[in-house]
Amino acid sequence: MAAQKLKQFDAYVPKKGEEYMSARQLAHFRKLLDDWKGELSQDIDRTVHTMQDEATIFADPNDRASQESDMALELRNRDRERKLIKKIDETISKIEAGDYGYCEACGVEIGLQRLQARPTASKCIDCKTLEELRERQVAK
Repeated sequence: MAAQKLKQFDAYVPKKGEEYMSARQLAHFRKLLDDWKGELSQDIDRTVHTMQDEATIFADPNDRASQESDMALELRNRDRERKLIKKIDETISKIEAGDYGYCEACGVEIGLQRLQARPTASKCIDCKTLEELRERQVAK
């Protein structure tokens, strides 16, 4: 999963009495998101070059099918990463607009630990849990 490929960043440690979503916190999450986006972009570029280099026509139908299957899987992964880059861009826009760190459903603080684990989180844990429960009920 693309989110798990993100290298480990130092967790944000707030100073005593520091206001939620201070300039220091916003800068930390902005850097984290920019670095993550950079990693994903490099992976996408690397895949494109690899696919161009490995575009071999195999005489054996089994080898060709295997190559096409591998390419399809790789393209699916890159499409997922492309969507994640879009979400990262939306999150960066929220930082710039001053809306980052607050639940889009109820407006409460999402929390530093949740944002450190999932920097693109747009809902607090309670609203996200309710959303997932509703999704499971509708799916049944």
